[in-house]
Amino acid sequence: MAHHKSAIKRIKQNEKRNARNRHQKSTLKTYIKRVREAVEKKDKAAAQEALQAAIPVIDKTATKGVIHKANASRSVSRLTKLVNTLG
Repeated sequence: MAHHKSAIKRIKQNEKRNARNRHQKSTLKTYIKRVREAVEKKDKAAAQEALQAAIPVIDKTATKGVIHKANASRSVSRLTKLVNTLG
């Protein structure tokens, strides 16, 4: 256990940030899952709607530094490609 005041504060900050990041990552995965489920059901309208909801969440997660910006870009690209296969 930490003995210095600054180390104790750092532990508290890390716990808070970890919880916040975990929540954002979990939310992100849920939105991505909704898009994939809609594509599996071959429901183009629902898939496009889910994609439009997912893109801002993905971008916001990258902006906050929870995921890398390249990871976000790749996710958006792959999901868009997936939805477009329903054509």
